[in-house]
Amino acid sequence: MLELSIHEPVRLRKVCHALSTDVRVRMVELLSKETYSVHELATLIGIPISTAASNVNVLQEAGLILTELRPASRGAMKVCTRNFDDIHIALNDGGQRTEKRTYEINMPIGHYVDFSVTPTCGMANSDGVVLNEDDPVQFYHPDRSTAQMIWTRTGFFEYKFPFALKPKQKIASLLFSCELCSEAPNYDHDWPSDITVWINGVDIGTWTSPGDFGDRPGKQNPPTWFHNTRTQYGALKTWTVTKKQALLDHLPINPVTIADLQLEDHPCITVRIGIKENALHKGGINLFGKEFGDHPQDLKLVIEFDE
Repeated sequence: MLELSIHEPVRLRKVCHALSTDVRVRMVELLSKETYSVHELATLIGIPISTAASNVNVLQEAGLILTELRPASRGAMKVCTRNFDDIHIALNDGGQRTEKRTYEINMPIGHYVDFSVTPTCGMANSDGVVLNEDDPVQFYHPDRSTAQMIWTRTGFFEYKFPFALKPKQKIASLLFSCELCSEAPNYDHDWPSDITVWINGVDIGTWTSPGDFGDRPGKQNPPTWFHNTRTQYGALKTWTVTKKQALLDHLPINPVTIADLQLEDHPCITVRIGIKENALHKGGINLFGKEFGDHPQDLKLVIEFDE
């Protein structure tokens, strides 16, 4: 959620300006369902590419969308992703300035920077399975950036979230959420897996997934993802680290605190999701992007501040 306040007039005006035209509102609406290139947005809305590009820049500067360059048949194309699902504007705080501020960033699951995988392993997007299954070297392929579901029987996936602490900012909490489950051949609801999350190398807690779920299609799955033999959906889990402890789905699991993560000493936040070598249940991992599974979200990181 994007938090805005009447006490931040410059930022508030920028966001309001970004949403002040039918074209940009239509872009945000389209991006709520999937990722599009600037050229695709222009085609869908029926405007020149140059007009689409200038409007994308306005939305990007307001922080409402994220863009990245991806390889195309001729050079590169700019691909757009919506950055927030909700906007909250505080126009009246009873004479007291709201002290809480948040920073949120969503990371596509194919944008890992490091990994360790073993068969059964693979990845899929809206067109089906990407590259060759059960071949770990394929996880280096640039097409991994399109993945909306990735899986491995052992190992980990690691991501780096850009983050810069501003002067006088003090971090109150960190939240990380994703949809995931175990990884069995085909699928198996009785296939436990101890899945751990590390932040900046610090173990913040383990969730034991009860199984690999495939009894019904995931709510977000494309029609190309065939049913009956494949993993279909996971569980949305949330790890939170506060000044006092770490929690999983709001229940305490670990004495780790925000101070232990040393966020102020790093230019980015490293998140690793994996199976420990000494885990009791080594049942693998399935990670779901916003176009697969039951929940329309990528990996989500939220920082809350006390100013």
